[in-house]
Amino acid sequence: MKKFWKFGATAGLAAVLMAGCGDTATPVEEEGVETPAEPPTEVAEVEFPVTLNDAVGEEVVIEEEPEAIVSMLPSNTEIAYELGLGDKMVGVSDFDNYPEEAAEVEKIGGQEFNVEKIISLQPDLVLAHESGLGVGEAGLQQLRDAGLDVFVVNNAASFEEVYDSITVVGQATGTMEEAEKIISEMEVQVAEIEELASTIEEPKTVFLEVGSQPDIYTTGSGTFMDEMLTLINAENVAGDLEGWVIMDPEAIVEANPDVIITTEGAYVENAVEQIKSRSGFAEVTAVQEDAVYNLDSDMLTRSGPRLSEGLMEMAQAVYPEVFSE
Repeated sequence: MKKFWKFGATAGLAAVLMAGCGDTATPVEEEGVETPAEPPTEVAEVEFPVTLNDAVGEEVVIEEEPEAIVSMLPSNTEIAYELGLGDKMVGVSDFDNYPEEAAEVEKIGGQEFNVEKIISLQPDLVLAHESGLGVGEAGLQQLRDAGLDVFVVNNAASFEEVYDSITVVGQATGTMEEAEKIISEMEVQVAEIEELASTIEEPKTVFLEVGSQPDIYTTGSGTFMDEMLTLINAENVAGDLEGWVIMDPEAIVEANPDVIITTEGAYVENAVEQIKSRSGFAEVTAVQEDAVYNLDSDMLTRSGPRLSEGLMEMAQAVYPEVFSE
């Protein structure tokens, strides 16, 4: 009998982490914005064996540079491919859709992952994720007991923590030079966006919808999506809530956001129209001014290298007059 283990805490959070698809958007190059200086070219090389503490405090000793890697979450996979590890990927989750090459890699399951399948792939490294702990921990322990190196990547709640995720995957795989380059490029993009956002004199209020069936999920304080709104000089109408939370439709109407952003367009039919047609929403400023937008879920909800591109997508939706191409 195949053994499957749940990988995820709640349906709402799983939707945020797993669902969504779309093409990569290109960040806008703005004129008149000073670009930070290039970082030093010399980066300390990783020497194996390397000992790292993962997100759950496990000390993981990686004896040699991994040649076969399994990723259990799309954000881990996007980091790995951006680090140039595509030819080493032997297993990815069922939800991995970026880059396109990931579709050709063996699938190991989604929220329920196949322990025996992962073991059969004989990976040198398994990149798990902190968001998938709980009922999935027993399955991860079986992988450890089978002699596999399991590294649990942190559940990032800010850009700095995303940089930490990229750094630690770079350390675990001997790709620190690539990791430093990715982080530097992201920092430049974020700095450019912050500089433009600082010119905005009247910040807009925004409601972010990341799930609607059966409940409306949004992101409050302590999440990178809330930080993204802060970076573009906008106000999160759910900012007084904490984490990934359910918000009552009446509370959304009462908050009267200037802009509504949904990340469900790729997997909910007519997501924007559904929001506009909700009871009471006709009186909301965002609906009256046709400022309800669907944005790429992957770039806004995956804590990986494309997050800075997602930040630009959000900025262009909320402030098109400032961040126009």
